[in-house]
This record gives sequence, C-alpha cells and structure tokens, in this order.
Amino acid sequence: MEALSPTMEEGRLVKWLKNEGDAVKAGDVLAEVETDKAVMELVARGDGVIRKRIASEGDASPVGTLLAIIATPDENIDSIVSAAGGNGAKASPNAAAAETAEAPPASRVPQTPQQSQGEASAPPQQKTAAAPVAPPAPAPAASPAPPAAPQGDGRRPRSSPLARRLASEKGIELSQVQGSGPGGRIIKKDIETAQVRPAAAQAQPAAAQAQKKEAPKRFITRDGDYQDIPLSQIRKTIARRLAESIGPVPTFYLTAEFDAEKASSLRNELKEFGDDYKISFNDIVIKAVANALSEHPEANAHWNGDHIRYFNRVHIGVAVAIEDGLITPVVFDADRKTISQISAEVKQLAGLARNRRLTPEQYTGSTFSVSNLGMFGIDQFTAIINPPEAGILAIGGVEAKPVVIDGEIQVRQRMRVTMSCDHRVIDGATGAKFLQTVKQFFENPLLLMV
Repeated sequence: MEALSPTMEEGRLVKWLKNEGDAVKAGDVLAEVETDKAVMELVARGDGVIRKRIASEGDASPVGTLLAIIATPDENIDSIVSAAGGNGAKASPNAAAAETAEAPPASRVPQTPQQSQGEASAPPQQKTAAAPVAPPAPAPAASPAPPAAPQGDGRRPRSSPLARRLASEKGIELSQVQGSGPGGRIIKKDIETAQVRPAAAQAQPAAAQAQKKEAPKRFITRDGDYQDIPLSQIRKTIARRLAESIGPVPTFYLTAEFDAEKASSLRNELKEFGDDYKISFNDIVIKAVANALSEHPEANAHWNGDHIRYFNRVHIGVAVAIEDGLITPVVFDADRKTISQISAEVKQLAGLARNRRLTPEQYTGSTFSVSNLGMFGIDQFTAIINPPEAGILAIGGVEAKPVVIDGEIQVRQRMRVTMSCDHRVIDGATGAKFLQTVKQFFENPLLLMV
C-alpha cells in the first residue's frame, strides 16, 4: 500500500484490476484504492507475474502493508506468503526502500502529518518558508506529437497514472501520444501538449465515462433494527479534523449581512449572454474574499505552532459536499482570476471531487476557505476552521428581506455570512476590517471587474 496522497495513512482496496497469474509491467494499474480524499490507482513498480494477492477487496490497510506479490514465475515466495499470514503484512524496511528506489519521481508523494477535514479539507502543514506551490500552468498548445510506435507485444504504451487520468478526461488515445519520459513513458507534459481527438471519435460516451469514474457507494437499508457501516477513509479523516480544530483552536465568530442587490443584477445580466456567462453568488463571494485577502494578508495566514506564516498568494479552498462528507479543492491565485474563470474552475473541481478523482495537487495548498450552504435553504451557520488555516467564511442563502434604507423600508436581496477566526492569528478588529472589505467588494461587484 503506497502513500497515494500527502495525507494518506491508510487505504481501502476498492477493486483488483489484475488477477493472480497475470503478467504485469512497471506502470500497469493493479488496483483502485480509496484514500482519505479520492479513489486513485495503485500501479506496479516492477515487471513480473502476480503470484499472490494478499489483500481482499474492501480491506483497509495502513501504508506499507503488503497487498500482493509480484515475482518471476519460478521464484519461491513461500516465506513471504507465510510471513503475511494471508492477511497482509507490513513491508520490511529493505523492501520499502527498494520500492521507493524503483518508483518514478512523478509517482512519489512525500508523507506529511495526517491531514483531516471539518467543513472542508486543509493543506498539510508545510515545513519550508515558501508559499504553497500552485499546479504548473498548462503548456501552450503545440502541434500534435507524432504517434507512438506500436508495440510488438500488443501492450498499451507505458504511462504515468496522472497521464492516464488526464488522457481520459481530455479524450486522448495514449496510443497516439509520443512519450518523452524514461524509456518512452508518457508523462503529464505529453498529454497537456497533445491534440484532443474529436468528440465523435471518443471510445466511450460521456455518460459511460462518468459512470466508470463514479465512487463506490454505501447504502443505508431499512432492514433490521439498525445497520453498522464501516467508516470510509474520508469519514475517518473528517473525524480526526474535527478533534484537531473545534477543541484546540480558540475560535470566535463574526457575522455580517450583505446587500446582494447589485450582485443579483450582475448575475441576471450575464445570464442573458448564455450559459457560458452564468455565475453564482458563491463565485462572486470567492472573488470578493480573494481580493480582500490580498489587501489583508494578516487574515491570509497559517498557525504553525511556533510561528505564523503570512502568504503573499491567495489560494481559496472551496468546500464541496460529496457522498461521504466534504472535501476542499483549491482555486489557486484566486485574486488574479476573473469571476468567470473562478466559476469554470469551481465547476470542474466540484465534478472531480464528487467522483473522487481529485489529485493531491488539487486539494492541498489553500490559505483560506469558504463553505456555502445557501443552496440548501440555510440562512446562517458557523463553519469549522481547517488547521493550519486561520479562518473560514460560511455563506448563507440569498433571500428577499424588508430592510431600512435611508429611513425607508425596502425589500432587498440579503445574504448572511459568518467568519470563523483563529484568535491566535486574527484579532477581533482584524477580522472585522477584513469582513468589511469583503462586504464592500460583494456589494459593489463592478470593483471585482477591474
């Protein structure tokens, strides 16, 4: 069991994709594994035959546990099987070191202290003074690479797990991509610069693709007096996060009510230009929060025990509800993006999150978070801070209310927000000034356009 994300301590084997007796090559996908954040692929780190599968589908195993044995057809594996006891065993230090040495750099994920999640998941605590690293910008479009030479044994081209996932999302045939990695291995850069094939030529309809990627479901039945359902990896993480946040973090709350008339008018006007211009109140809030954080770096911070880290870049975590809880994909450099760009990115990340297909780079590195329950008819709520972040903004629904404007009662669109603040980092006046700036931007959305 590999650490497939920076925060992973345990993984659940969802499905074996290879059987005992199957020949495999380094890079072949062996199984699907549910981590604390997503369902990811476990790949072979060497060539050989799957001689023995130790773990069964549904088993949860700590990182380093023996799941299967890949060896030559005539190699004696009796001692390994005996040591495993048929139920999986912790890999020996020598075996773990050998596996790490064989793993290609793209698949190596450094382990950090376990990260968990309350209203949303937060980035692991970084140990360097540098700001969180956003995913690299996609390479500029280039002419399509020449097709890869066909392999004589009929095997598919060698490729990294990330490259396969990107190719699937973009509808690119790996056989038509020339790999630039070691030994012709197809890597992320090759997919980003490859030409997307026409939609009509895609091997599977979009609906089938979505169904294929759908995460395993846990059903609650009406049979019997009660039903015990084992915790999923993400639910275990959420439970740990709650214990780490609501107890140890000295939290205070600031609530304000925003006028949403101009934001509502902006949304309605943009709708007239078509679906490509549709934005939500949440998109406007994210942009307002991002711009306010750039003016109030004292709120764009992490509590790191013996020091406070203030960030010069603004990365907003957006809480997304999924079947087993919540996860927080990150909109990097949100203050530098337009509302339309934020809207498109949030939609894409939310789709990946609900299908449990986010990569670690997409859900770690946030400097501040927002959580919105307004679409469920919630007027106001308090969100739980995601350590080491210093704050999170909870967004309620927009509704028409009678309010007093210039001494007269008017019916206006209003929205209530509540900011949860870590008092070790943010004082009351500091949080209030930040919230005032968020309000100014939200109530005057044209300021977000310049």
